[in-house]
Amino acid sequence: MIRSAAMAILLATSFIAQASDEAKAKADPAKGKVIAETICVACHGADGNSPASANPHLAGQHQEYIYKQLKNFKAADGKPAARNNPIMAGMAAPLSDDDMKNVAAWFASQKAKPAAAKDEKQIALGQQLWRQGDFKKGIPACAGCHGPAGAGLPAQYPKLAGQFPEYTEAQLKTFRTGERANDPEKMMRTIAAKMSDVEIKAVSEYAAGLR
Repeated sequence: MIRSAAMAILLATSFIAQASDEAKAKADPAKGKVIAETICVACHGADGNSPASANPHLAGQHQEYIYKQLKNFKAADGKPAARNNPIMAGMAAPLSDDDMKNVAAWFASQKAKPAAAKDEKQIALGQQLWRQGDFKKGIPACAGCHGPAGAGLPAQYPKLAGQFPEYTEAQLKTFRTGERANDPEKMMRTIAAKMSDVEIKAVSEYAAGLR
């Protein structure tokens, strides 16, 4: 389990370094604020605190991660988008590379208004999966990549602390079905494929309560 988590981090190191350099180069949060207030506001809020659980909180999320996801929503070099989402594809399409860097910098600089865990029955199982995983099923501890407190690791592993549990649950299920496939080395698809609906819901609830 520990070895799996360590390997996942090593595999992502090169991606992280490259995306970090790309995202931070010449980013202008002030210009990103304008984009957020005109394009992103309805779904994610002007400050990145989403008004609806179907759309993720972006406030305080890693700049590098936001930038990577925006790039993944865009088709490039004659290839389809790495992350298939018709709504976000339409939103990202008109954004230049600088626009994506700027709006990522803006959201990353904002203060998150985190969601909270609501289902006490789920917390114990969620905590176990987050901290220890499930050795028998080959599920590594979530903390190995997303951190003990859910802070994540730019640019591949997002901050999950305080994220809407409904959104986290939905993303894990799309990884499980393969509908979402922009994870390096199929890491999240491999992990989610081993998780039941109950386990996915439990770990999503637990992550929502992390700070």
